[in-house]
Amino acid sequence: MLISDKTLPICIAGVWREGGGDRYATIYPATGEAVAYLNAASLDDVEEAIQGAHHAFRTSGWAQRKPHERAAVLYRIAQLIRERAEELAQRQRLDNGKPISETRVLVASAAGTFQYFAAACETLEEIITPPRGDYITMSVYEPMGVVAAITPWNSPIASEAQKMAPALAAGNAVVVKPAEITPLMALELAAICEEAGVPKGIVSVLPGRGSVIGDAITKHPLVKRVSFTGGTATGRHIAHIAADKMMPVSLELGGKSPTMVFEDADLDHAVNGVLYGIFSSSGEACIAGSRLFVASSVYEQFIDRLTERAAALRVGDPSDERTQMGPLITGKHRESIERYVELGVSEGGRIRTGGQRPEGGLYDKGYFYRPTIIEGLSNQARISQEEIFGPVLVAMPFDSEEALIEQANDSVYALAAGIWTRDYKRAWRVGRAVQAGTVWINTYKLFSISTPFGGWRDSGIGREKGRLGILQYMEQKGMYWGMNESPLSWAN
Repeated sequence: MLISDKTLPICIAGVWREGGGDRYATIYPATGEAVAYLNAASLDDVEEAIQGAHHAFRTSGWAQRKPHERAAVLYRIAQLIRERAEELAQRQRLDNGKPISETRVLVASAAGTFQYFAAACETLEEIITPPRGDYITMSVYEPMGVVAAITPWNSPIASEAQKMAPALAAGNAVVVKPAEITPLMALELAAICEEAGVPKGIVSVLPGRGSVIGDAITKHPLVKRVSFTGGTATGRHIAHIAADKMMPVSLELGGKSPTMVFEDADLDHAVNGVLYGIFSSSGEACIAGSRLFVASSVYEQFIDRLTERAAALRVGDPSDERTQMGPLITGKHRESIERYVELGVSEGGRIRTGGQRPEGGLYDKGYFYRPTIIEGLSNQARISQEEIFGPVLVAMPFDSEEALIEQANDSVYALAAGIWTRDYKRAWRVGRAVQAGTVWINTYKLFSISTPFGGWRDSGIGREKGRLGILQYMEQKGMYWGMNESPLSWAN
């Protein structure tokens, strides 16, 4: 299980060495065993990395390369990821315990992200704007300098690619702060970037506690932008720092996404979609469809089918190709989920399935939890309002479209939503009325790098992905070319 008994180096301004912080182990959630050892970054490492990134930005020529030249490097990164796809997928499995079938998809997504932003880079157009006088006007874009990417533990390689690829395509230097407990994929990507031709110093990876290392990175005056994916409380803290610095940020935060099943829905499709939306990734996803609203006329039928199918999901070894749900990320996180389930029962909820740890064999070593469905609660219950970030679904009936929309929007979060109906006019009507950054209709939890993603309200600000996602990491500049034949008249 152990990748190496030696302390892994981290990447500090292009230098691979041990971090200056405390030594710790990364843990395989399926067994509780150590996967690798490394030293966290220290505050001195943060300073060295950011100063080195600033120097590399000014002197390496990366920012000055023609767009197609930077794009060629990003294409090479995508190619190297694909060449090492199985190795990377297995390491991602060890890093956070996701089933191997899922980590392969994440690795493929990372390769596709670098390929997409390579294309966006070499086709990005600057424009000549309509003049309003004797001059020619242009709008051009420039890289920002040093930018930071702070990433979560639930989908490391995909999340890191979604921030690193557009930032590098724009010509910036990038300091990556991966989640403390899942640092391996960011280190792999940094090594691949160097091999592909990204100049030394342009990419750094600083593992460590977010409250220490992430805070220091965010506050540093040379950091010109932060892209963060994680919890809402941390996002608010970053936003406060950014406001003091007048620094732009992208914040992709929590969710409590509603899934709505109407009486005319194809129930076979809806059952599968609801199961996938909440229980894939063990529910550890910001867009998990954790609030289920079902039309009263089909509620009992639907919940019976859903409960039977949820109980049959294969929870187990992430290395097994048949596994559908792996372990949760840590024992502490599992305890948090258990407390939420206990809270739901104390609020009057009834557990239809799950609500406990599986037992025996591998289950006793890792941080496993059964897929759980709770009913009998209102949308005002705490477990209907607070993000659990685990395999817990709260099911509720609804009687009218108007009441449904009111309940679906009654949340501090507004990240995603799902609609199941055969009525395309209703799908359009409800899809426009529900407040969410992403709405899936007769499907769920599908993604495209070409489609912008983000949330409203406590689910965050800004967007990632999409062709214009590269502009999030650039400053816009207007340029005026004087064409007047005579001197400006004011000074005459």
